[in-house]
Amino acid sequence: MSFIIVWFRTITNSSQETFYMPRYLSLSPLMPVILSAALIGIGCGMGAKPTTNEGSKPAANASTPASTPAPTASPAAAKVNIAGEYDATGTNPDGGAPYKAGLVVTPRDDVYQFSWLSGSSKYDGVGVMTDNTVAVSYTSGSDGKGCGVVLYKIGADGTLDGVSGYWGNNVAEKEKAVRDRGTDLEGRYEISGTNTGGKSYKGELNIKRDGEGYVFEWNAGSLLTGYGIRTGDKVAVGFGGKQCTFVAYDVKPDGTLDGKWGAQSAKSFGTEVAKKK
Repeated sequence: MSFIIVWFRTITNSSQETFYMPRYLSLSPLMPVILSAALIGIGCGMGAKPTTNEGSKPAANASTPASTPAPTASPAAAKVNIAGEYDATGTNPDGGAPYKAGLVVTPRDDVYQFSWLSGSSKYDGVGVMTDNTVAVSYTSGSDGKGCGVVLYKIGADGTLDGVSGYWGNNVAEKEKAVRDRGTDLEGRYEISGTNTGGKSYKGELNIKRDGEGYVFEWNAGSLLTGYGIRTGDKVAVGFGGKQCTFVAYDVKPDGTLDGKWGAQSAKSFGTEVAKKK
């Protein structure tokens, strides 16, 4: 499995300490919720109340009230359990050579540990999940020490709601970024969040398009940089230094991980598809 090195932000905040992960815990999938339609009653003035602002209105010149069936909500999408063993195949950036690897995904409280084995080469990293998108930052070796990742969900107004993970720390960090200038994803944002130690912070974030991805620059007391990729209404950003690389996966209904990965210097990203055994 061949990977390339990406420049990401270097963490200097002393409150974000590295701890080694326990080797247990499991993840349970969320169950979908289905809302049933309201029953339509009949009788003197006892029609069912539909879910509208105006309520139920009796039909003109009729003794029996008319009623409108309440709309039925679509079932909530179930969160796929991504823990397990996978067979992964992929291609390197810029049309590079294909590769095969084994992948193990292990839940670690708020985050996930991703471990690849390709021949005799090992890679390890940390991942976070929002809806059915997963972002991972990893490096070569049997641990991903020093690597981190943030996954932002892009709101209709351009606001970014992010969750971050750091290898060796099972607690996720939360961040919200509100754009005060710029268009689309690019621009300047005011950020506020809570780090893994439970301490709040504020600062600014600047995002700029660069090739196939985006450069991220945070300033919340110290300058931090990262590089990421947008996929739909999500953007995944890796950070941690030269040794760290990132991948952004879409999780398919059958549990397949369909991902892209690359570097700031790449003209096109590499791909990876991981199927559960």
